[in-house]
Amino acid sequence: MKIAIISSSKDKASVNIKENLVSNFNFDKSEEQFDNNNIFQCEINDNEIKLYTINSELIYTDNLDKKIDAGLFIFISGHRAKEERKSLTVHAIGNFGKARFGGKEKTLCIAPSAYMKNILIELDKNSQNSEFEATMEATHHGPLMEKPVLFVEIGSSEKEWEDKNAGNIVAQSIINALKKDNNNSNENNSITINNISMNNINNNGNSMKIKNNYESIFVIGGSHYNHAANKAMLKTDLAVGYICAKYNLENLDESLIREAMEKTVPKAKFVLLDWKGLGKEKQRILEILEKNNIEYKRSDKV
Repeated sequence: MKIAIISSSKDKASVNIKENLVSNFNFDKSEEQFDNNNIFQCEINDNEIKLYTINSELIYTDNLDKKIDAGLFIFISGHRAKEERKSLTVHAIGNFGKARFGGKEKTLCIAPSAYMKNILIELDKNSQNSEFEATMEATHHGPLMEKPVLFVEIGSSEKEWEDKNAGNIVAQSIINALKKDNNNSNENNSITINNISMNNINNNGNSMKIKNNYESIFVIGGSHYNHAANKAMLKTDLAVGYICAKYNLENLDESLIREAMEKTVPKAKFVLLDWKGLGKEKQRILEILEKNNIEYKRSDKV
């Protein structure tokens, strides 16, 4: 499979991670360029990995998958938060509500849950002796893409973005995750959204291999840094795709719930409810799930 790692020259954390990838791993400079920047490449487990640099903000680069041939996109980025916590985050992309930070309103991309799980496990392991905390982050921004895509970020201020140790942890974690054996894979790449069949195999037969011993889920409720999702990812065989945090629950309806489950690869088996993080929307969400026979489990029971 072809895998694209996307960096931005406008993002200090992105540049930091990119420099660590190039310096510490077997990336060679290609003869190709993209956006007037050199492309670096390597091979892992028969996967062709290319490291691209763009000159625009990552969250606004809609339809980049139309310009770059790959079956999986990994965006390396900085994350900003008011509390300036030292964090290393992973998340799927899209919007449950308005598109305030790129992408399209009430539209989700394709979430490769197994890859996100493997990366979070590596981030958690590699950050044990650092000040950084590895965490899943709720879905909340673009860009709009039609291929499987995830973000890996350093948070949450300029000091952390330029921290070379953080950049190395993220770089090492991505490479380690990509080295994990995916030979026992489920290559069912057909995704159906609202009765429209989508195929995430590109024209060159570029299929995404998925570890078949993970069961994908969709997390509803809880905080932006989601404890229920972290527990599921790090303590069980569950793999989280999308997370709709408490602040976005008012936007959630049957259509978005089904989209989040169907656009997760592998498809989400059930909804995990952050039971204490549903607030005033709890009863409404329960009624939607039960009325439409959508399987759900409570986070306090898993």
